[in-house]
Amino acid sequence: MVTRRTRALSAGQATLDALAGVTAFLLAYLVRFEFDVIPAPKGQPPFDQYLVLSPAIGLLVVFSYQLLGGYRPRRSRSRVDDFFTTFVGTLTATVIGLMATLYVQVYYASPEAQAAGAYEVSRVAWTLFLGLNVGLTYGSREALRLLMQRRFRAGIGLRRVLIAGTGDLACHLADRFLVHGDFGYRVVGFVDDSEDDRIGYRGLPLLGSLAETAEILRRERIDQLYVALPIEQHLDMLRLVEVANQECVDVNLIPDFLQFVTLRARLEDLDGIPVINVNDVPIRGLGSVVKRLMDLSLSAAALVALAVPFAAIAAAIRLTSPGPVFYRQERMGLDGRPFMVFKFRSMLHDAERHTGPVWTSENDPRRTPVGRFLRRFSLDELPQLWNVLKGEMSLVGPRPERPFFVNRFKARLPQYMLRHKVKAGLTGWAQVNGWRGNTSIEKRIEYDLYYIENWSIALDVKIIWLTVLRLSFHRHAY
Repeated sequence: MVTRRTRALSAGQATLDALAGVTAFLLAYLVRFEFDVIPAPKGQPPFDQYLVLSPAIGLLVVFSYQLLGGYRPRRSRSRVDDFFTTFVGTLTATVIGLMATLYVQVYYASPEAQAAGAYEVSRVAWTLFLGLNVGLTYGSREALRLLMQRRFRAGIGLRRVLIAGTGDLACHLADRFLVHGDFGYRVVGFVDDSEDDRIGYRGLPLLGSLAETAEILRRERIDQLYVALPIEQHLDMLRLVEVANQECVDVNLIPDFLQFVTLRARLEDLDGIPVINVNDVPIRGLGSVVKRLMDLSLSAAALVALAVPFAAIAAAIRLTSPGPVFYRQERMGLDGRPFMVFKFRSMLHDAERHTGPVWTSENDPRRTPVGRFLRRFSLDELPQLWNVLKGEMSLVGPRPERPFFVNRFKARLPQYMLRHKVKAGLTGWAQVNGWRGNTSIEKRIEYDLYYIENWSIALDVKIIWLTVLRLSFHRHAY
C-alpha cells in the first residue's frame, strides 16, 4: 500500500537525518576545538563529552523534523520547502538542545560536574552545528531523492498499478500517482466497461473491460489494483476484489465520495468500526501546542519591539484626522465564532455610515492621508498582534472576514466555511501569493485550503518570511 511505502521512505529519511545530526554535532566539536579556527578561552572539553550526547542530538533532530511535518508527503514539495523544513527543524533542535543542556547543567549536575562543565556544550559549537546540519541534511535528502528517481527510471523497485474505472474519481487517483512519482508507483492503465476505445486519461491506456481484469492482471504483471468505481457498481467491486485475491494482487478500494472530501481524509476507529473523517485538520495535538507557543512568543516580542512605532503611528493618526486611534471591527474566526479585531484607523471616522459594509477600492476617498501610507504597507493590521496574543487569531492562517461578507460567500461557495476550521491569521498563504483585498474569492479559498491541508511549522515560518519580504509589493494593498 501507499502508506506502507511512504512510511518506509520516511523511516529511511529519518535514519539519514539522525546520522546527519550526529555527524554535524561531532564535526562542530572538531571545527570548534581541533582546527584552532576560533579561540576557546575556557579550554577544550573532552571529545567523549560530545560523543555521549551525539545520539540524543540525532534523535532530537528527527523529533524536530517530525514536529514540523517534515516526513509528511505533500502534493508539491519543492527544494525551497525542503530547505525551510531543514533549516527550521535544525534551529528548533538547536534551541531545545541548548536549553536542555543548560537546564541539566544548572539543576541536575553535581557541583563537581558543574565545575568541570560535564554537560555544557559550547554556544559556538551549537552555531556550527546549525550550519553543518542544515548542509548535511539537505544534501542527504537531495542525494536520496536523486537515487530513488534513478532507481525508478530504471524500473527498479517500481510497483505496477491498474485502476478500475475511468470516471472523475479514477482520473483524480491517477493524478495523485503521477504527481507522487517519487513513491515508486507506475500506473499501467485503466479497466472499465466504457464503450469509448480512445486512449485513456493523460495518455494512460484503457486496457480492457472489467470482465478481462484477471487476464490483464496476469499479462501486465500488476502488483496493485485500485478500484475507483461509482458506488452503484458495488457488485463489480465485489467481483474485482475476488479476482484480485485469486491472482495474489493487492486490492485497494477508493470510496466514491470524492466530491465531499475537501480537506485531508483520515481513517479513525470507533470500537472496531472504521470511520472516515472527510475533513481532517492537521493542526492538532502537539503541533497545535507548538503553533500556539510560537504565536505567544513572537506576538509578545513584536508588541514590545513595536511600542515606539505604535506610539508614533497613534500620534500621526490623532494629529491628522478627528476620531479614535484604533478601529474595532467584527470578524469571523475559528469554527465560525465572531470576535473583534483591532486596527489602526486608516479611514475617516464612521466611514461606512452612508455606504454600509464595502471593500476598500483603489483611490478610495474615505482613506486619510496617514491611512493611505498605513494600508500601503499593511501597518494598520499590526494591532492584531494583540488578537494573536489573546488567542483569537494566529500569526499565520486564513485572513478573517467580516460576517456580512461571509454570509454572502458561503451561500455561493460551499467550501468557503472550511477556512474557519483553523484560527484566522495576521498573514496567510493566499496573501503572500498575491490574493488579498478585492481579488478572486475562489483563488483565496484554494490557497487557504492548501495551507490548512499542508500545514506545518516550517510552512508558517516560510509564510512569515515571505510576508516580510513582500510587505511593500502587494498590488492590492490599498
